[in-house]
Amino acid sequence: DAHQSLMATRLRTEEMEPIAEMMDSSGFHSVEVWGGATFDVTTRFLAEDPWDRLRTFKRLMHKTPLQMLLRGQSLVGYRNYADDVVNAFIERSSEAGIDVYRVFDALNDERNLETAANAIKKVGKHLQMTICYSTTEEGRMGGPIYDLEYFIKRAQVFQSMGADSICIKDMGGLLAPYDAYDLIRSLKSILELPIQLHTHYTSGMASMTLLKAIEAGVDVVDTCLAPLALRTSQPAIEPLLVSLKGSERDPQLQLAPLLEMGDHLESVLIKYRNLISSTKTSVIDARVLSHQIPGGMASNLASQLREADALDRLPEVLAEIPITRAELGFPPLVTPISQMVGSQAVSNVLFGKYSMISGPIKDYIFGLYGRPPAPVQASVVEKALDGYKRGQEPFTGRPADLLEPEMPDARKAIKDISADPDDVLTYALYPTTGMKFLRIKHGFDPVPDEMKPYDEIGEPTRSTTVSSPFKGSDFAKSARARAFNVYLGDEVYQIEVDPIHVDPARPKSSTKNTESGTPAFTEHKPSSTSGLDPGDVGIKSPMPGLLLRHAVAVGQDVRAGDPVVVLEAMKMENSLPAPINGTVKSLPIAEGSSVVKGSMLAVISPLAQDTVGK
Repeated sequence: DAHQSLMATRLRTEEMEPIAEMMDSSGFHSVEVWGGATFDVTTRFLAEDPWDRLRTFKRLMHKTPLQMLLRGQSLVGYRNYADDVVNAFIERSSEAGIDVYRVFDALNDERNLETAANAIKKVGKHLQMTICYSTTEEGRMGGPIYDLEYFIKRAQVFQSMGADSICIKDMGGLLAPYDAYDLIRSLKSILELPIQLHTHYTSGMASMTLLKAIEAGVDVVDTCLAPLALRTSQPAIEPLLVSLKGSERDPQLQLAPLLEMGDHLESVLIKYRNLISSTKTSVIDARVLSHQIPGGMASNLASQLREADALDRLPEVLAEIPITRAELGFPPLVTPISQMVGSQAVSNVLFGKYSMISGPIKDYIFGLYGRPPAPVQASVVEKALDGYKRGQEPFTGRPADLLEPEMPDARKAIKDISADPDDVLTYALYPTTGMKFLRIKHGFDPVPDEMKPYDEIGEPTRSTTVSSPFKGSDFAKSARARAFNVYLGDEVYQIEVDPIHVDPARPKSSTKNTESGTPAFTEHKPSSTSGLDPGDVGIKSPMPGLLLRHAVAVGQDVRAGDPVVVLEAMKMENSLPAPINGTVKSLPIAEGSSVVKGSMLAVISPLAQDTVGK
């Protein structure tokens, strides 16, 4: 969580391996090594297999229990998955090395934890049920929603579900020291389970909060090594050990090996200084008590606005987030809800209030993520569910009951790439980015430069041009070739481009492989509108993202407002609508391609007369 909070989870396995055995010998209660964003980032940005990472850590750390963060029915993704995916994931991850599962739901809805809890108990692992800590508008525990009674009731429900321990997860650094004391003391008086506290330093209270929680009797606290501590990360362990030395709560850990491990991190982190650098001069962010953005989201939010060339709008977004949160029923800001609220706040600022509503927000309002702590604003419900595919009345049952089994389709989708259960689960979790990773892993596509390790100055290592022993027919055009229009003034030329990082002996594949149906992936730059015919209207990407799928086909008639393409931006699906009644003339970018702000995603020609739907 430390490198997730401060540097977008970019540490590589090889950079953590040198201190793994030393960490294993330090005497920790457990070491969190997996889950949350670590799974997504390894496949999306690092070209690493997360399953291999887990097995590597298990080989190097066999004395200390390995722990993971599991988002309940959402696992390590951004939506609820069917029960068969949850069961398969927990069975496989327990075999690969996870000993302790910290299981939470972003809405503290126990219905979203039932399947995961039962599966964890079935494989005989430690089930840590988690309460996501939040506040309403007061900035302290209390008020109409998040009072002491709320957390006590949640803890009692989770204890009844078979929890082996309870975690208070304060992802935003909102838990004040004396509130922590009252909360932990109350929970210790009514629970028969160990209690663990997870907090972030964001607001500046975390070290004080840990001390008061320790005084109140908390059993375990989460910390990290000093080089990756503070700011939006966890409190540093080193000063805490010194503070507790000789006291009744002295954890008896040795300082010297921790300092040595910190020295290793210092040597590694120098090449990530561009990621770690903050736009703030202060180590703390007192405004978190208002916007409540958790650490992992804070570092991503700034980078995503920077990519959208809208970093100057960050203050407006931070001001909008608590407003959006209140309109959506005061959900705790934790993955995936935090990304959903943050993404919607960005859309509200950049494009107008709820003029663009992401698919996950619509699903949330319908009830596919569970029960909001408070009612969603009626006007927002009406706007979000207008034309929603499942209906206009919110669903009140267990969200996963609406989901059909997903594993058979996942196995079928990658049958020509792999039958490995790890790979099937990776695809089931991330059909688009997971497929991109699997094609790289199994040699169908090269590793993109941006996925390669950083060099000593913090730049991704780049491919270089080399002489080739292949000549003549060795370089016959492959099925990977793509056609492009090149505009020079008023003249247009059509050229074809074939990727050079392809072994001529390797079987060739096309944009849509006829055997496997799997896409090849490219990145597209902004497009000019100069190539549009008179009257044509283009749909451009409003921000950087990933073109997940086309909702229409070329030649299809559409009405204004009909979905045309689905863009993943800020990890949320956004359906981009047709601006006019017309006919889809072209869809110039392949599904699965990365796009930048301004990329032309679709071209629509107006109809001579309104015949759409007739």
